[in-house]
Amino acid sequence: MNRWLALTAVALATFMTYLDNNVVNVALPTIQRELGLSISGLEWIVSAYILVFAGLLLVGGRLADVFGLRAVFFAGLGIFTVASVAAGLANGQEILIGARALQGIGAALVTPASLALLPRLFPDPRERATAVGIWSAVGALALAIGPLTGGLLSENVDWGWIFLINVPIGLVTAVLAAVHIRIEPTARATATRLDLPGLAASTLALFALTFGLIEGESQGWSSAPILGAFALAVLAFAAFLVIESRSRQPMIDLSLFRERVFSGGLLSMGLWAFGVFGIYFFTAIYLQSALGFTPTQAGAGFVPMALLMAVLATMSPRIAERFGTARVVASGLALMAVAIGAISNVGAGSDYLDLLPWFLLYGAGAGLLVPLTNVILGTMPAGRAGVASGVLNVSREVFGLLGITILGAILNARQTAPTMAAFLDAYQFTLLIAAAIVLVGVPVSLYALRQTRTETPERVLEPVG
Repeated sequence: MNRWLALTAVALATFMTYLDNNVVNVALPTIQRELGLSISGLEWIVSAYILVFAGLLLVGGRLADVFGLRAVFFAGLGIFTVASVAAGLANGQEILIGARALQGIGAALVTPASLALLPRLFPDPRERATAVGIWSAVGALALAIGPLTGGLLSENVDWGWIFLINVPIGLVTAVLAAVHIRIEPTARATATRLDLPGLAASTLALFALTFGLIEGESQGWSSAPILGAFALAVLAFAAFLVIESRSRQPMIDLSLFRERVFSGGLLSMGLWAFGVFGIYFFTAIYLQSALGFTPTQAGAGFVPMALLMAVLATMSPRIAERFGTARVVASGLALMAVAIGAISNVGAGSDYLDLLPWFLLYGAGAGLLVPLTNVILGTMPAGRAGVASGVLNVSREVFGLLGITILGAILNARQTAPTMAAFLDAYQFTLLIAAAIVLVGVPVSLYALRQTRTETPERVLEPVG
C-alpha cells in the first residue's frame, strides 16, 4: 500500500464533489436553452445538489464511523459516479434534478469519509499535516476550476460533459482506492450502533435550514414556507439536542462543544466559508456585469487566487508548526478581510489588473486556514472521525450558504435602482459588511486556538494495513 497514492484517491474524490458544487452555475443558460427548462427547474438543478449534500453530511459521517470509512467511501464514490452519468445524459428537467439530488447523496457519503481517512492513513502528526494541506489545496482548486470548467465545456463541447467528466475521474479514484486504501476498523466503531433518532432529527434540521437559505430570496424571507422551514429547523435542532443528551451512544458528544478548540475552530472555519462562498458568488457577478467578462473569463479570473490558495495550503501546516495555529489562522482571516475591503474600492472604470493583487492576497489568507482542519479533527476520538468530518463540512456548507444569502439580502436592500451605479454602490457596501464579518474570526481564532499547534495530542489510531 502506498499512502500517498491513497491520498491521491481521497483528494480526487473530494475534487469531484467540490467541483459539482459550482461547475453548473455558468452552464445554466445553455442547459435552459437546450432543455427548455422553467426558471424554477433551473434553480433546482443547483439547489437539489446543495440541499441533499448539506442535509445528509452528518448522516454520511456517522455511517462512516459505524460501517467503516472504506466501505462508505466506495459507496459514496459509486453513487456519485453513476449519478454523474445520469445527469450528463439527462434529456429533461425531472431526470436532471433527480440525478443532481443523487449526486448530493453520493457526495454526503464520500466527503466526510474522505477527510476522516486522512488521520488513519497518516498517524504521524507531521505527515498528517502535510496530507491535510494537500487535501485542502485540491478543494481550493476545485472551487475555482469549477466555473472555468463549466464555461469551457458548455460553450465549446456540450453541457452534459460538465457531469460526464466525473466518470473517468471516478474510475481512476476507485482503482487507486481499491489498491491503496486499506485500513482496519477501530474497535469502538465496530461496537457502535446507529443513533437513528439523532440521525433523523439532525437531517431534518439541516434539510429545513438549507431549504430556507436557498429559497429565501426567491420566495421572500417573510413568506410562510421560509418562516416554516426555519421554525422546523429550530424545532428539529432542539429535538436533536435532547436526543443526544439522553442517548447511551450519541452520534455527537455534546460536551465537545464546550471545548474552546472545537467550537471556536468550527466558528473560524465557518467565517472562512462565509467569506469564500460569498465573495466568489458576488464577485463573479461583478466581473460579468461591470467589467463585461464572459462566463469563461469570469471563471478564469479566480484561477490565480485559487492557485496561490493551493500553494499556501500545502505550506501552512509547516508555518503553523513554527508560529502556532492561532496566529496563523488569525493572520489568514485578517488578510482575507483586508483583501475584501480593498476589493470594495474597485469600481466600474477598473480592470482585472486592479483586482488581481487583492485576489492574490485573499487567496494567501484563505490558504493559511488549513491547519484549522487538522486541529478540529484532532479533538475527536478515532471512532468519531467520520461524524467530526461531517460536522466540519456542515459548518463550511451552512456558513457558505449564509454568506451568499445574507450578503445577497444586503445587496438587494442597498440597491435602490436597476442601474450599474446602484449595483456598484450596493456591491461595494456589501463587501465592507463581509470584511467586517470575516474580521470577527481574528479574535475568535486567537482566543480559541491559543497554545495550540498542529501537533495535536495523539489519538489512539489503529495500524494501517
